[in-house]
Amino acid sequence: MKKSQETRLHILQTAFILIYSKGYQTTSIDEIIAKTKVTKGAFYYHFKTKDEMGLAILNELLRPNFSANFIEPLKSSENALEKIYDLVYHILMEDSFMTVESGCPASNFTQEMAPWNIEFTKTLNELSKQWEQAITEAVERSKKNGLVKTEVDPREIAVFVMSGYWGVRNLGKLENSKEVYLVFLNGLKSYFNSLK
Repeated sequence: MKKSQETRLHILQTAFILIYSKGYQTTSIDEIIAKTKVTKGAFYYHFKTKDEMGLAILNELLRPNFSANFIEPLKSSENALEKIYDLVYHILMEDSFMTVESGCPASNFTQEMAPWNIEFTKTLNELSKQWEQAITEAVERSKKNGLVKTEVDPREIAVFVMSGYWGVRNLGKLENSKEVYLVFLNGLKSYFNSLK
């Protein structure tokens, strides 16, 4: 990796950590520059604006991570309901990167930026649609394999899981406790048991 690429990646990674813990709106370019120890000129060489940097964070850091953790595991699953539950359980209870107090990075960006920036909205919506599609396709396969009732609507399951996940992340932030995650996971398990 060239020095210039290393600097750019360092800026993105450092900015992401600041934004994840403090929020996008309250993290300033000056703060990012101070934390990365790059010059103002170096920052603006790589990013013309803060929003350009924010979009790079979404596309270059969050998108690959989101794909690896939320989408890829569902592509090869035989039992969709079991796989979705395990995936959500792992992300909520075992993942060491995402914290209770900071919530879900994609959800945070959606709440802060979707109303104000069409490019953020478009990128975040693409991530959401990819997850919805991965869940839907996994449930369809499980229906064909007889693991899910034939009358079940796969998109309904996808929307339920996604909205539940993002909602419980916000509740976790408010309560600063994983206890609410366990309540959600118990409810999710009961819901899934009713679909078999």
